[in-house]
Amino acid sequence: MASRREFLAWSALAAAAGTAAPRLMAAEKGSDNTSSGSTADPDAALPGNPPLAMNRFPPEHKYGVGGTQLGNMYRVTSEEEAMGMLAAAWEGGNRHFDTSPWYGLGLSERRLGRFLFDKDPSEYLLSTKVGRLLTPDASIENVANWKGNLRTNYRYDYSADGVRRSIEDSLQRMGVSKIDLVYIHDLSPDNEDMGQEWEQYFEIARKGAIPELERLRDEGIIGGWGMGVNEIAPSLAAMDAGNPDVILQATQYTLLNHRDALDRLFPACRERDVSLVIGAPLGSGYLAGSTHWMYKTDIPEGFAQKRDRISAIAREHGTDLRTAALQFTAAPEVVGATIPGARTAEHARENQASMTVEVPAEFWDALKSEGLIEEDAPVPNKA
Repeated sequence: MASRREFLAWSALAAAAGTAAPRLMAAEKGSDNTSSGSTADPDAALPGNPPLAMNRFPPEHKYGVGGTQLGNMYRVTSEEEAMGMLAAAWEGGNRHFDTSPWYGLGLSERRLGRFLFDKDPSEYLLSTKVGRLLTPDASIENVANWKGNLRTNYRYDYSADGVRRSIEDSLQRMGVSKIDLVYIHDLSPDNEDMGQEWEQYFEIARKGAIPELERLRDEGIIGGWGMGVNEIAPSLAAMDAGNPDVILQATQYTLLNHRDALDRLFPACRERDVSLVIGAPLGSGYLAGSTHWMYKTDIPEGFAQKRDRISAIAREHGTDLRTAALQFTAAPEVVGATIPGARTAEHARENQASMTVEVPAEFWDALKSEGLIEEDAPVPNKA
């Protein structure tokens, strides 16, 4: 049997093998976003990773698409919108798809599975999550940010048996034959169901989910595992408790907030040879013009002014806020991919344009000179 690193290298490279066109696309937008009318150059190349950049998780391109809006985030996403977005992403070269049972309580997985049904599994990289088990419940309509008649409830289970059950359920919901990456989901103090009790849930995962995922990885059933969380503390705890391959860190590394990630998360990942996937790179839409910041409408003090100033400087340098936000999150060498969500094909094409244009170095210099981004923050095209 191939070694774990050999398997992971094969998995990541195979996922990108079908990427004949050097184009990818996605957009993270809520229902209140407006179109910028951007169009993409079909021959433009996306930022890529050097081979085995972090030795474990090196997708060919530093870009993927998140599946939150396939799950009716903020508003119902029609089947036409969902399938159109996925078709546009695939046509543009995207081969990295992330989903979760939590997104629309199974809806995101079902939709993604329908799209991938006739695709060669060796051509794409697929990630989903564990931690919640779903059960039918006809009384359930909207849950949290998920809209529509969901008819499904959930319960938490971070045990070894719960992990296996969750992976089996996801495989059946999606109708696929393999899952490349599995993230332990929302085991974090910002999860309102847990609060400070997250440490008790983490203890269950430390004894159950983490060793089970490492066994599944070593058996070749999954390609790798990690945390999929919104806070840094659980990511650091996972690196102490086990040997994760990748961390899907959402909400902590954007144009507007990145100091803590630079200080605590990046050094730990470099030391442990763990790659990062950046979730919510647009702040769940705020850096693309929406009124949602990190899945809520409460905007932190000073963020509106900071966003407006960065946007103005971007215009002065012939670019735009969304482009700057996405390219910023893909720049660090420790980042394997950035995965904004997408609702429509139009959104996907707009973000393709953002990822394939060159942003002037003077723009990043201007942001640093005004203290709008940290002086030591990596930026595109600079070592």
